[in-house]
Amino acid sequence: MIEYRTFRGGTMANKYKPGDTVYIVSSVKWIKEAKVLKYAGGFYTLKFTDTGGGIKVRESRIFPTKEAAEASVKK
Repeated sequence: MIEYRTFRGGTMANKYKPGDTVYIVSSVKWIKEAKVLKYAGGFYTLKFTDTGGGIKVRESRIFPTKEAAEASVKK
């Protein structure tokens, strides 16, 4: 089920919800697994599964699978 958020001028669908496992590309070559904690103000707050650290990123930096993240890395 897609969750919708309201913002100035319209409504935006959240692609990921809290608890989802996602992948981000870090330093253009490292792919890190993370869990979604929340979505606010156009940013997702993620917690890395390996170190326990966290980061806020826009949806364009998040991938649903490791394979999708790997495909985004320019070789």
